[in-house]
Amino acid sequence: MTTKHRRSSKIGPVHVTNAQTSHATRARSQGGAGTRSVREVLARVPYFQSLSPAEVRALLRRGATRTVAQGDRVFTEGAPCHGLFVIIEGTVDVRQTSEAGREQSLHTEGSAATLGEVPLFDGGSYLASAVAAAPTQLLVLPRAVILELCRRRPAVALAFLETLAQRVRRVAMLAADLAFREVTERVARHLEAAARAPGRPVAAGTTFELALTQEQLATRLGTVRELVARALAQLRRSGVIAQRGRRVTILDPAQLATRAQGRRDVGRHR
Repeated sequence: MTTKHRRSSKIGPVHVTNAQTSHATRARSQGGAGTRSVREVLARVPYFQSLSPAEVRALLRRGATRTVAQGDRVFTEGAPCHGLFVIIEGTVDVRQTSEAGREQSLHTEGSAATLGEVPLFDGGSYLASAVAAAPTQLLVLPRAVILELCRRRPAVALAFLETLAQRVRRVAMLAADLAFREVTERVARHLEAAARAPGRPVAAGTTFELALTQEQLATRLGTVRELVARALAQLRRSGVIAQRGRRVTILDPAQLATRAQGRRDVGRHR
């Protein structure tokens, strides 16, 4: 089965056939992940790690698969909830848009991440839009199925609560950044996080590739591209970083940390 997609704000079609059958058929015709891969991804989702293999297979049979082209929406802010979305392959950016058209990226998720928990439980509409940042395959699990599973398996419900609490904390931190941190501070914090290897501090000479364009970074940091470009230029002039295209080298990690923590007046760009 081949599905045509256009780059628009329309939500792509949902495959309502059995998840195992539809996904296996598409895997043969398009080279996508097979049934086993879908099951393995589902078993990696924190909510379902307490389930037995047989329960995971039963849950998979209740779901429907969906393919979304890059740039198309998985769901739209204000729309009714369809269920829980599990990302099998690809990347999805969750964002809100103001009436003036300005976008704020809330978080970006990849394989084994889930989307749509808030309206899943409160019965309301989606709080934000989800847009595929790359060709993406998802599993859609109906709301009634998830609610019944939570009632039957407290460990699943507690796993949902833990994830929701983490997201509330992350949104609170984002709100604090937008309210209290200047753009150069936000950019410095992003660069410091991007340069940091697990378990190791940022060292002079650390080089990495920026994963986001300046436009995408502005959306993530709650500002506009021009101010991101200005902040990067300021960090270059100050000798904190060197940059060639998306390739960034940290020259002065101590000064980068200082800028990231807002301990130096680097100009008020909001």
